[in-house]
Amino acid sequence: MSSKQGGKLKPLKQPKADKKEYDEDDLAKLQKKKDEEKALKELKAKAAQKGSFGGAGLKKSGKK
Repeated sequence: MSSKQGGKLKPLKQPKADKKEYDEDDLAKLQKKKDEEKALKELKAKAAQKGSFGGAGLKKSGKK
């Protein structure tokens, strides 16, 4: 028996994908998607700085 039989087999390497040809419409859509993701990331960062919404913080009970 061969000693290489046991263990997990390595997957075969996939051939590299050819670069796609983009026309102007595709490029415009990709740019718009990048801009939207960038804006969303900025909004998330801005929201994280402010903390909780409403500014109420922890609510205290009426008992003293």
